[in-house]
Amino acid sequence: MSPTETADEIKKDGVKREISVEIPAEEVTRETETIIQKYQKMARLPGFRRGHVPASIIRQRFKEDLKSDVVEALVPRYFRKETEKLGMIPVSQPRVTDLHIHDGEPLRFKASFEVMPEIPVDGYKELRVDKPEITVTDEEVEQALASVREQHATFTSVEGRPLADGDFAQASMDGKPKDGDAPDANPVHMDEVLIEIGGKNTVPQFTENLRGASSGEERTFEVAYAEDTSDKRLAGKTFVYSVKVHAIKQKSLPELNDDFAKELGEFTSVDQVRKQIRENMLAEKRHTAEHSAKDKLVAELVKRNEFEVPESLVERQIDLRLERGLRALASQGMKMEDLKKMDLPRLRAGQREQALQDVKSSLLLDRVAELEEIEVSDEELNREIEALAKQTKQTSEAVRARLTQDGGLDRIRNRIRSEKTLDFLYHQSA
Repeated sequence: MSPTETADEIKKDGVKREISVEIPAEEVTRETETIIQKYQKMARLPGFRRGHVPASIIRQRFKEDLKSDVVEALVPRYFRKETEKLGMIPVSQPRVTDLHIHDGEPLRFKASFEVMPEIPVDGYKELRVDKPEITVTDEEVEQALASVREQHATFTSVEGRPLADGDFAQASMDGKPKDGDAPDANPVHMDEVLIEIGGKNTVPQFTENLRGASSGEERTFEVAYAEDTSDKRLAGKTFVYSVKVHAIKQKSLPELNDDFAKELGEFTSVDQVRKQIRENMLAEKRHTAEHSAKDKLVAELVKRNEFEVPESLVERQIDLRLERGLRALASQGMKMEDLKKMDLPRLRAGQREQALQDVKSSLLLDRVAELEEIEVSDEELNREIEALAKQTKQTSEAVRARLTQDGGLDRIRNRIRSEKTLDFLYHQSA
């Protein structure tokens, strides 16, 4: 490091660093002259033709702007240069303080930032997890087959009699909170709904009040919901419903035979359907068990290895988690004005612990991948791009161009690498 270009003061506090940087006066002068020339080309001042404003006038009229532009040009460049010389890898944007910039003098500043911590990965080869035997019972297969029959049920109209247990009311309904009860609760409105009279999932008050109703009849009644009702919009509230019966329907299930099997796809018999259901259920159970096991492995890995995590990485992960959550709420129909009313500081605080675990997990998996020399091949990356292209109905070239532009290729490569590392931990934990 030259005597006129220094980072002679380094402060350390965990993952936090602070360096003092001095940029030579001649470099500041050179950059200032370059920026002045740009101003001369663009400036429009009374009495001067464009491109012919003297440098002295530019210095006088744009003194503070020139300083800002010089700082903006030189500080990031020299900050990056000095951290590279010191072997530091910043993971946060620097906070610049004690900025000193005067004509003819070196530019001095201090930069505070965070660096990646030393990450221990003790005992990852000793991690063990239970791998239960996965089975699917005949009863589970029959239950799944019954669900398939339910999905293919048909409904026929019944004339000349009122609703009875086992019937379905094809109805429209309006519901609103009882006077004075939860005035802020949203009303319920459905133009068409099938209500099973006496059904195990039907709210008892609907069965009691609609049993005996005829087609075209409208009935009004109250429903008091228990505090533990799963739908939080209704829990503990009393609603008044007006339900109009438009038709009475009876449900018919398809007969369980080979003709039904053929309707479901490439099957010739019900036994083939059962076999496919069993295979699908086994695959789903294996996937669920493996996912759960991998979660436990990562949790144990984090537990065994304590290290300080840069705050900037945690904040970035909180941002990602909130962005995903808010996007999901918007896709479910939540209005923008309601999103804006949300208490973001409280939401951020609620995401903090999981975000911290996410970052620790990611850093530890990266370290294990490094130690085990786990890499992602171009072929693996290409397969992922082709899958995305097929999913979004775009060309592979278009997907690659977009991902290259927004840094998505690196994110995909890192995700695949983490998945491969998790696979390694899972298979070696047997």
